[in-house]
Amino acid sequence: MARSNLRGSEPYGETWVYESIVGAIPGVELSDRQAIAVQLGIFQTGIVVLALVYDLWDAVLPGTVAVVVAAAGSGVMRQFGRRTRELDLPEPYRRLLFGSSIEVVLGILAFVALVTHLFIFDPRTADPTLLTGLFGPDPPVPVVYLTLLILWDLCYRIGTSWWGAVVALWRSWRYAFDPATARRLRRLDALNVGFGLTQLAMVPFLLDRPVLLVAVGGHIVAVTVVSVAAMATLRIR
Repeated sequence: MARSNLRGSEPYGETWVYESIVGAIPGVELSDRQAIAVQLGIFQTGIVVLALVYDLWDAVLPGTVAVVVAAAGSGVMRQFGRRTRELDLPEPYRRLLFGSSIEVVLGILAFVALVTHLFIFDPRTADPTLLTGLFGPDPPVPVVYLTLLILWDLCYRIGTSWWGAVVALWRSWRYAFDPATARRLRRLDALNVGFGLTQLAMVPFLLDRPVLLVAVGGHIVAVTVVSVAAMATLRIR
């Protein structure tokens, strides 16, 4: 059964943190395409400008891929959230998915792990390090700032994908749904898998970085397996 919702009228706890931030901007109401275009435009402009200023053109392609993957995650989050709210679903599932903000916690954990790897582990085990290979031995401060901002954005989307998959599996174990709702839930799970697969675009840049390669590959496999399990075990009443 569908649940009617007006854009921007969702109560607190019924949206991802990202959606809440975008929706809280006064006088701004963006469609999915507009929000993604703004995100792409801001980050990509920053990448190109800094590449021009500091002559770091080798970093443009991997940076662009990271921005595109994060933007794809933004689109998936907006669609996933909106389509979920359109359904008449058990309140505990909705609260767990949106109201717990666990996706932020998972994103922070992923980001802290990544920063630790880049600034502590990688310098001890790799020569050159990933950052040195991209930005040289003395990376400009604005470049590092933008890089970390993009990486946080990416980690947050990844954390959201993790949480969406885990909660979906719990939902399938805990509840049964009518056939129409079950079909739409399976489509949402497939949407999450699709976002995971977009992250394969980062793999070519990590082939000589085994730790990051295993982390990204393991994440993609885990989200896919858990989401497929959620789809397969979804019960019909």
